[in-house]
Amino acid sequence: MNKRKLGSFALCAMLFALCFSAQAQEPAGIPRIGFVTSAGNPNSPGFRVEAFKHGLRELGYVEGKNILVEYRYIEGKTERVPEIVAELVQLKPDVLVLLSLGAVWAAKQATRAIPIVTVVPDDLVALGIVNSLARPGGNITGLTRLSRELSGKRLELLTEAIPGISRVGVLYGRSSLQVGPRVFQDYDVPARALKIALQILEVRPPNPDLAGAFRVASKGRAQALVAVTTSVLVPNDKKIAELAIKHRLPTMFEAGHYVDAGGLMSYSADDRESFKRAAIYVDKILKGAKPADLPVEQPTKFEFVINQKTAKQIGVTIPPDLLARATKIIR
Repeated sequence: MNKRKLGSFALCAMLFALCFSAQAQEPAGIPRIGFVTSAGNPNSPGFRVEAFKHGLRELGYVEGKNILVEYRYIEGKTERVPEIVAELVQLKPDVLVLLSLGAVWAAKQATRAIPIVTVVPDDLVALGIVNSLARPGGNITGLTRLSRELSGKRLELLTEAIPGISRVGVLYGRSSLQVGPRVFQDYDVPARALKIALQILEVRPPNPDLAGAFRVASKGRAQALVAVTTSVLVPNDKKIAELAIKHRLPTMFEAGHYVDAGGLMSYSADDRESFKRAAIYVDKILKGAKPADLPVEQPTKFEFVINQKTAKQIGVTIPPDLLARATKIIR
């Protein structure tokens, strides 16, 4: 065999080996899931991804063997959401799992064929994403975390923790894909009943000026702060907690991970349970169910988290009866 033929044979053998290796890494015929989250990053996926993976394992799925998951992280870059979703749609996954309202809107525009499972804080019916909770219609279903409906409860808990407060800042990260006015209205109505004045503190991507927002809150004499869960704020939970401690400002959040990061309190649907249950929807769809016929699930488990360590740092004494009602206390 001459050198030219030998070289050609070696090249063919190498290409065959590469193709075989790729096929071995991605077995043919197994379902592929596209997954978009506003929290975490490839090096530190976070509890949302962990909870979803846990849900898959409980249902018998092993990533790389009988299911493939393509993870994508927004990392605060909300302007990239349509691009991220479009990239996943091009892969033609069997199901999209979207943990961001912005990603849901982008996917709704990009595809009507790929089944979509979403876990978002918002009312999917009020936003026009699904027809009804019982029969969503179209290709979107999932879970709503009732974050907007719990706005009044959060303010009530704040007044119990900090008696006499009359001015509360509402920290909000705006993007073109968020629905701001409804968020404020959901806090404004109960605030009026509690005789609390709200101070709107808006930050914008891609580089939200959180330090500036806290300075404005201090100048406006805000006595506490509520942070609204959006894709802009989620990656900045630790920074928000640090600034709140620096300004000795009591905080209330719409998800427990903010309190794990150093925030004072949160009241929400059970974080991990919600994201874990997304795997159940994926399983049903892979077994033939249509999103249009799968009811949107509302949470039945809620968690009230208090960070006692943070309370001491900012000089707040949480009343004993409030501590007794907490589902989790960080000491």
